[in-house]
Amino acid sequence: MRSYFNTYFDNFKGFSKEIWVLTLITYINRTGAMVMPFLTKYLHEQFAFTLGEVGWMMMSIGCGALVGSWLGGRLTDKVGYYTIMLVSLFLTGFGFIALMFLYDFLEICVGLFLLTVIADMYKPAMFVAVSNFSTKKNRTRALSLVRLAVNLGIVSGPIIAGLLIQKNNYDYLFWIDGLTCIIAVIIFMLLIDENRISKAKKIIKKKKKIEIVNNKRNLVNDKSFILFLFASFLTSMLFFQLFTTIPLYNTEKLRLNEVQIGMLLSLNGLLIFLLEMPLIGYLERKNVDSTKVILVGSVFMASGFFFLLISKSIMILVISISLITFGQILLFSFSNSFAFSRAVTGQEGRYMALYTMCFSAAQILSPKIGFTIIENYNYFSNWLLMLSIGLVGISLYYKLDKLVKTESIKTAAAN
Repeated sequence: MRSYFNTYFDNFKGFSKEIWVLTLITYINRTGAMVMPFLTKYLHEQFAFTLGEVGWMMMSIGCGALVGSWLGGRLTDKVGYYTIMLVSLFLTGFGFIALMFLYDFLEICVGLFLLTVIADMYKPAMFVAVSNFSTKKNRTRALSLVRLAVNLGIVSGPIIAGLLIQKNNYDYLFWIDGLTCIIAVIIFMLLIDENRISKAKKIIKKKKKIEIVNNKRNLVNDKSFILFLFASFLTSMLFFQLFTTIPLYNTEKLRLNEVQIGMLLSLNGLLIFLLEMPLIGYLERKNVDSTKVILVGSVFMASGFFFLLISKSIMILVISISLITFGQILLFSFSNSFAFSRAVTGQEGRYMALYTMCFSAAQILSPKIGFTIIENYNYFSNWLLMLSIGLVGISLYYKLDKLVKTESIKTAAAN
């Protein structure tokens, strides 16, 4: 046990101060992110919207995320990640507080769309920031560290939210979400040195000029990156079921209360907290190809939905969520790093925007398709569809692994 703890904490060494600040900001922000995990339940039960209407509202979030990711990536390349992150966090804080005063179906759809546009501008900017403040050697761990902060917030957030909801205090969720965004802005401004960022921009501009001459790869002819984006979209379809249809399934079919649902969501974050950094550190030290890790992660993700097909008890549900979590760890940690590794210098924001847009597109379709199938058929049919999508994703990641390996062989032969 002592050896495990020593190894575990060794994986947290070697990061710059800025990486830790970004991690702290992310943790504060995600601890307060109590609205989204319970949003479908809130809209369905408090306002008596049908599942079809809730699906449209979730689709509004996905559309906003799609626009926000694209806009954030473009603006990050033009004005820099520092400005985009600050503006996004600040306006998102006030947006969450304003959301609690919306009641009409159309108002909520528009409000969720605008809020998500602003909030998701943060994502590509954050990815670029983490990548710029890390080295090639520890970039995957740095991205995993920030993801760890997200999941630490998920451990505590849903439990607190579940307790508040039991007392019918939904309004508190919106206030906490908004205020934590504003607190994150204050910490960011106090602890991140903008002068250092300005110096980094000058270095990037010089690298960009060199790479434009030497690098023939771009977004249009990068077949591996395009294949990767499509596969990421499919596996993200599965992931978003965890926060949309699965909580309702827990309530309607397994008759779990809000605290139990919060605990199950926290299981996801707890497993990531305990296992992600040691596992990613081990795979980095072994120099395992990122495409192989992503492939294995997609197998775990799909397996989780196989167990949902036979889920009759909370124990089977725990197994399912555990498998989805292992898939999440392997998929998303190395996908972030793979996406950035394909980017041309000076266009990192655009590449990371396209990557995050895959999640946004999945966020549009996943809940809408899921709720429509559940409303017209049943939960079993939805799990079967998601398993089928997962199998297609596995085949695409397998093809990606072969394609990247062929690229490496050609590059080595040319040199």
